[in-house]
Amino acid sequence: MSFTGTVKTYGEVRAVDGVDLGIAPGGTVALLGRNGAGKSTTISLLLGLTEPDSGTVELFGGPPEASVRAGRVGAMLQEARAVSRVTVGELVAFVAGRYPAPLPVAEALELAGIAGLAGRRVDRLSGGQAQRVRLAVALAGNPALLVLDEPTAALDVEARHAFWTSMRGYARRGHTVLFSTHYLEEADAHADRILVIDRGRIVADGTGDDLRRSAGGSLVSFDLAGEAPEALSLLPGVRAVEVREGRARLRTDDSDATVLALAGLGAVRALEVAPASLDDAFLALTDPEPVR
Repeated sequence: MSFTGTVKTYGEVRAVDGVDLGIAPGGTVALLGRNGAGKSTTISLLLGLTEPDSGTVELFGGPPEASVRAGRVGAMLQEARAVSRVTVGELVAFVAGRYPAPLPVAEALELAGIAGLAGRRVDRLSGGQAQRVRLAVALAGNPALLVLDEPTAALDVEARHAFWTSMRGYARRGHTVLFSTHYLEEADAHADRILVIDRGRIVADGTGDDLRRSAGGSLVSFDLAGEAPEALSLLPGVRAVEVREGRARLRTDDSDATVLALAGLGAVRALEVAPASLDDAFLALTDPEPVR
C-alpha cells in the first residue's frame, strides 16, 4: 500500500496534504489524529471511495478499486445501517459468497466474537453487537488488508479485549490490519506501527516508544515558588516548558541533567519525574486547532 504526494481538498480545506506513505504487508498499523485531522479522508482514499486531486494511491501495486473488487480488502467503517429481517449468519454468509476465497462463516463469527448470535436478526442487536457484526462482514472475505475505522467505539471493556485478541491473531496469519482510533492506549498496546496525522499530513511514524522519544522522553514537574519560567527552557535536556497555576512542566530528553540543574538553581520543590506518555507525545505532535 502506498500514498505518493497525495492531496485531497474540500473547498479551501486540504484534508490530505501531500502524503507520502508506504505500508508493507503484515502487522497492525494505527492511524491517530484529532477529529478532523484527515483520518477518515485518508481511509476513503485508500479504499477508492474518493479520488485524490493529485498524487496517487496504490494497493497491492494497482488502483484501490481493483484490489477491492478482487476481494483483497475488507473494511469496517463508522457509519452503517442494519439490514432488516435477516439473521447475522445469513448476512455474513451472503457477503462471504461474494468473495473468491472467503473465511468459513463460523470462523468469521468467532473472530468477531459473535458465534452465539448467528440466529439473531441484525436489526434487533445492541450497538456493541451490531459493531461486531460489521467486523464479521469485513472479515468474511478473508482480506489481505483489513481496514477498521474507529472499530471499538461502541464496545465495552471486555469486548474490546476480545476484539484485540482476535485482531492480533488475524495479523499473525500474515494479514495487515490498519485501524484508526481515538483510544491512544489501544494504539500503544496493539499497533506495531503508529502513524499520527495532523492537518492532513503525517507528522509522526513509528512505535509508541518512538513517538514518546520524539516528544521528549520524560516530564519533570515542580512548583515554581518564584523561579523565573523563562530561564527553564535553557536548562540541559529541556525541549518544552509549560507553566500552569504556579507549577512548571518540563519536557526533557535528559531528566537527570535537568533535575541536577534545577537543584543547582535551588528550584526543586514538590519535584516529580515521569516518563512521557503517548498522550503527551500526541499533544506535542499535533496542532491544537485542526481543520477537519
